[in-house]
Parts: sequence; C-alpha cells; structure tokens
Amino acid sequence: MPLPKEDYVSNTWKDGLFANKVVFCTGGAGTICSAQVRALVHLGASACIVGRNVDKTEKAAQDIATARPGAKVIGIGAVDVRKLESLQNAVDRCVHELGGIDFVIAGAAGNFLASINQLSANAFKSVIDIDVLGSYNTLKATLPHLVESGKKHRIDPKTLKPVPAGTGGRIIFVSATIHYRTMPFQTHVSVAKAGVDALSHSVAIEFGPLGVTSNIIAPGPIGGTEGLDRLLPTDNIDSYTKSQPLGRFGSVRDIADATVYLFAETGSYVSGQTLVVDGASWRMSAGGAASGSLAYPDFLLSGDAVPNVKGQKTSKI
Repeated sequence: MPLPKEDYVSNTWKDGLFANKVVFCTGGAGTICSAQVRALVHLGASACIVGRNVDKTEKAAQDIATARPGAKVIGIGAVDVRKLESLQNAVDRCVHELGGIDFVIAGAAGNFLASINQLSANAFKSVIDIDVLGSYNTLKATLPHLVESGKKHRIDPKTLKPVPAGTGGRIIFVSATIHYRTMPFQTHVSVAKAGVDALSHSVAIEFGPLGVTSNIIAPGPIGGTEGLDRLLPTDNIDSYTKSQPLGRFGSVRDIADATVYLFAETGSYVSGQTLVVDGASWRMSAGGAASGSLAYPDFLLSGDAVPNVKGQKTSKI
C-alpha cells in the first residue's frame, strides 16, 4: 500500500530527480533497503530488487512501485548473493527489462547475537559469505553497467559541470559502525563489515578514473527495523533510547535521504567515503546489546546464551 512521502524521503529533493535512472539493490525487501529504493523510485527511478525469499521480494517490489504512478519495479527472488551466477542472472534480467543500471545498493547482510563461544565456524562463515562475498559478487555482476553509466555522466574536468546532465555509475555499500570500537556478541559482523568497507574504498580508487563512485552508508540504531529487533534486548529499549546523543533512534528516512544525497549531483565529488548516519551513537562508550541484562562483562562471564532477541543463534563450537 502507498506510504506517505514523509515516511521515506524528505521534501528536500525535487520530483523527477532520478528520471530515466535504474537502481539495482540486493536485500531490497529489507526495512532499510526498501526505504532507500522507495525514495529513489518516488524521485523518478526504475528499480530492481533481489532477495532469497521469492514471495517477500516480489511483494516488496509491488509495494515500492506505489511510490510513483507508472513506476517500474522488478522483484527477483531466489537470488543467493553468495553465488555469482545467481546474481548475474538477476542483473541480466534487470538490464533487459529496464535498460541498464545506473546505481547499485549492496545491502544484503546477515546478523544475529552470539558470543565467540556460541559462534560456530559455519555461522561465522555464513555472515562473511553473505556480507563480504555477497558484496563482491554484487559489484562484479553490476560493474560493467556502472562503468557504462559512469562514462555517460561524467563531470567535465574543465567546466566542472556534468555532461550530460544527471548522474550515474555509483554504488553504495550498506555497512555498520560496530567495528569502529568493537562490540560483544558481534564479532562475526564486525569482521564482515570491516571487509565491506575495505572493498568500497578499493572500488573508489580503481574505478574512479572510469567515472564510478563508491561510498558506504553506515546506519546506527534505526527504529522500526529488523536489525534493531534482532540486536537490542527487549528489556533495554527505553534506557538505550535515552542514552542516545540525540535522545532518539534514527528513521529509515534518514538512510534514504543519505542515499539520495550520494546518488544525486550533491554527491558528485564524494567517493571513497563513509557516511555515518547514527546521531553520534557510535561515539558513546557503551550501549547496544552490551548493556541492560547483557551488561559487560558479567553476562559474558556467565556463559549463558543471549536471551530475548529475535533471530538468536545458540550453536556451539
């Protein structure tokens, strides 16, 4: 069903900003990524979202398409980002049906709470494969189209104006902030996101000369998302909210606006950067899962499994 515009994008951006552009997004049915894509579609883009769950992905695409009359949004399920062939088939369909790819959001990710003692080697590998290998496969499958789009929408080095008007050849990797200072129960994700960050930086250097920009959006605690439900104990929400520097969680609109900024002309000279959207949350000395009933180090020393969190894993080494 259509959502009010203010739920997913601010009034800062003009309608039609991304007319005739195409965005390809992995993890596009997720709470954050769907808002990112919905904002771009509202502003004129066509979109292709991919995910593992067929029904969820197709329904999300239909819902996103309500953001603008006549919008074209394809939802492709049964796509495993860990397998390049699976992604390549999705990219080929996107290009065939929508005409190309100008923007990419690498948003597929896996997460759950577990201490190292609870974290099996297979569980660790799974997160690395989804986040790091999945991001790399997304890059590899879409890169030829990003380069083509980047060449069409370069900034003239003499006039410093876009020729022609518009933007293209841009990729955003959705990361996190937890590896900046490290957090208990998130070793697997910290390692994975550090790898994703390094990948983005390398892309900026190697493909900048071809007109491609690569950046990272690192969300903090975003209200109403699957991630917050999974990672924040239910007995700690109120106290954690009060502990935030801005006294609140972020919204999916905050992430969507950051995405528009990087893909629009406002982000033309921004590459190889990390845009942290967290209200300064990560600069706090403690918080998240490592507080409340999971206070550090007492809970770790107890040897108990992490309770009261959706999607928890209890596998042993």
